[in-house]
Amino acid sequence: MEHSPGSSVTLVRACLRGGAGGSPTAVVTEDAPLTDEQRREVPAAWGASHAVFVRRPEEGLVDLRFFTSTGELPACGHGTIAALTALASRAGTERRFEATLRTGSRVFGGWCEPNGRLFTSAFDPGPVEHREPAVAEHALLSAALGFESEMRVAGIGRERVLVPVPDRAALAVVTPDMDRLRDACDRFGLLGAYVYTRPSREGTLAARMFAPSIGVPEDIANANSTACLAAFLGTAISVDMGDALGSPATITATGGEAWVGGTSLISDHL
Repeated sequence: MEHSPGSSVTLVRACLRGGAGGSPTAVVTEDAPLTDEQRREVPAAWGASHAVFVRRPEEGLVDLRFFTSTGELPACGHGTIAALTALASRAGTERRFEATLRTGSRVFGGWCEPNGRLFTSAFDPGPVEHREPAVAEHALLSAALGFESEMRVAGIGRERVLVPVPDRAALAVVTPDMDRLRDACDRFGLLGAYVYTRPSREGTLAARMFAPSIGVPEDIANANSTACLAAFLGTAISVDMGDALGSPATITATGGEAWVGGTSLISDHL
C-alpha cells in the first residue's frame, strides 16, 4: 500500500519469549492522515495481524488507534506494547520512557525500558468487568470450540470469553470450528475465545486466543485477554502463547488492577 507523506512504519515483534518469537505488529506514526481503508491494508502489507496508528495531538499525549484487516478495534494490548516500544526507540533514550496514552474511550499510562536491542514495556489496561455467560452464549461457544468447560465473559474495551482447560496437552489439541465461532462471537458481540491452562503455583500458564470475528483465527499474543484473566484470578501471571503458530510469545500481568506487559524488539523501519 502507499502511505501518506510524513507517515512512517515500524515493525515490532511484541511479547517475545526468551528474546525470540513474538507477534509482528505494525506501528504507524501518522503525521499525515490515512483513511480507514488504508489503515486496514497495513497489517497484511507488513505481515502482521494488527497495526497501531500513533499521533501526538498535543504535548504529553499520544493517541492510539488499532486496526486489523477487517476494521478498527477499541483496544489492543500487544498493539499498545508495540507502540510503547516504537515510541521509546524513536525517543533515543537509554532511560525509562513514560507516556500518557489515549484511545477512543480512555486515557492511561504506559512505560518502556530499553535494554540493548530489547524493550520491556507495560501499561494500565483499565478496569476489567466480568460476568457469567448466558445459557445461549455457553451453548453456542461450547459447540464452536468442540468441548464443554467453565466459561467467564470478561471485558476490556470489548468482551471476550475465558475458557479453562486442564493442561498444555489439552490446550494443544483445541481445534475450534472457526465459522461457528465467528458466528457465535458476532451474535453476542464478543472479541473471541481465550482458552487457557490452570496456572502453576508460580503463576505460569499457557493460552491460545481465537478471534475469527476480527480476521485473526488465532492470535500470537493477546495482552488484554491476559489482563482480563489476571484480574479474574486476582494474581500475577506469566502466560505463554503462540506455540501453535510457531512464534512463541510471553505476556506478564499483575493481579487485581493489572498492569500488563512484555518484551519486544524492533524488526524493521520504513
